[in-house]
This record gives sequence, structure tokens and C-alpha cells, in this order.
Amino acid sequence: MMVNWVLRGAVLLWALFFFIVGARGFLDPASYTETFGFTISGVAINTLRADLSAFFLVSAGAAALGALVPGWLRALLVPAALYGTALAGRLVGVAMGDPTNAGIVQGMIIEALSLLLMVGAWWVLSRPASGAASGAPAA
Repeated sequence: MMVNWVLRGAVLLWALFFFIVGARGFLDPASYTETFGFTISGVAINTLRADLSAFFLVSAGAAALGALVPGWLRALLVPAALYGTALAGRLVGVAMGDPTNAGIVQGMIIEALSLLLMVGAWWVLSRPASGAASGAPAA
């Protein structure tokens, strides 16, 4: 039972962090260029504001729903799918010879850990309570 609360807390902290990243980028897209180390100018800034913010805000919202609302655990699979797809895109890019640096490797690690956290939390939290926790006699 304690594991469930620790997992829910970890997911909520994760959601809070990425909500802050998404909200900051929504209000000031230039913050993404600082955070992720790329430059962008002109009308592309609008796409950056919309698409990258959507990625972070939707994943954070779905993670928070999955952690907080009973019966909504499958919402944890939304950020798992988003971060898994991002990781797959990076892996394809590396395999095709895209330039990489420490920032790309760091992003891949964060995406892999996010994927593991969301799928792991979904898996553990969606299992029925053990017999001892439910009041059944221990074997």
C-alpha cells in the first residue's frame, strides 16, 4: 500500500515539473530555446509555443489525472505514449546519423525514465491489492 502512495507522489512530482516546463514555454517560448539548446525565429516561434507546450501540458495533466482520480489509471499511458514516441524518434535520428550531444543523450535518458515511471506506475497501481492488505488471512 505504501508503494502505491510513493508511486502516486512520484508521478505527481513528475507532472508538476513538466507542467511548469509547459506553462513557462506557453507564456515565453524563448524559454524552450534556453532549456533545450536550440534557436528558433520568426513565425516558427508560434509552432514552438503551441506544439511543445501541448506535449508537456497534456502529458502532465494526464499523469496528474492518472495519479489522483480513481478509475483513471489508464491516463498514465498518455504520457508514456508521448515520451515513448519522443524516445523512438531520437533513437531513429541517432541511427540515421543525426548530430547528437550531451543534451540529446540527457533528453533520451529523461524520456526513457519517464516512460518507465508511467508504465510502471500504471502497472503497479492497476493491480488488485494483496491479500494481506485486503484483510484476507496471510498464507
